[in-house]
Amino acid sequence: MDTRTAHRMVAIPPGRVTLSDRRTRRSWPVELAPFRLAAYPVTQALYAQITGLRPGTVRGDRLPVEGVSWWDAVRFCNALSRSEGLAPAYRLDAALDSEGAGITWDATADGYRLPTEAEWEHACRAGTTGPHYGPLDEIAWYRGNSQERLHEVAGKRPNVWGLYDMLGNVWDWCWDVYDPAVYGSYRVLRGGGWFDEHWSCRASARRRSHPTFQVDDVGFRVARSVVG
Repeated sequence: MDTRTAHRMVAIPPGRVTLSDRRTRRSWPVELAPFRLAAYPVTQALYAQITGLRPGTVRGDRLPVEGVSWWDAVRFCNALSRSEGLAPAYRLDAALDSEGAGITWDATADGYRLPTEAEWEHACRAGTTGPHYGPLDEIAWYRGNSQERLHEVAGKRPNVWGLYDMLGNVWDWCWDVYDPAVYGSYRVLRGGGWFDEHWSCRASARRRSHPTFQVDDVGFRVARSVVG
């Protein structure tokens, strides 16, 4: 898999998804415009090509990058956009702080960005309504089959829209703040990881982390808006 293939983008159709949170027992519908989402999580090879860095403790070009913070992911998106002559999706102001103040998402930009959690869930489900888009052992690396380690991307079956590793292997950072009234600047994680039990690897499961934290089962994939 070369680095161009590593961020091959899949066209995601418009749709409607209902998000839910088990902790608050709240649900809310979201209408979605079409967008593009990478078929794979960002790999270590692609991350190294764009940033010159190889974070994490396990090495392998085809492994998903992990040990990256939300801020690392945001900066990667802008760097990848610039490398391809695209308009960066994020503006980072001089007054930027670790909590996320001072960042603006330009929805008119054609560059790379993180998916919203509604986009992520819509893409993960790919028209399905259950907790998984297929039998979990066939589509995801999780504690029950991962040998408690990271695996190369695209080692399991994709969903019907051609997206790999939407569940398991590494959690995906999303753009959204999780619950600012309770958790402040913590951002949303989706998808479950290699160390999680099956109940965390569900299309609707939500997790959170501080935007500066770097965790060994958290990575990301890139999205692009359909503009113009």
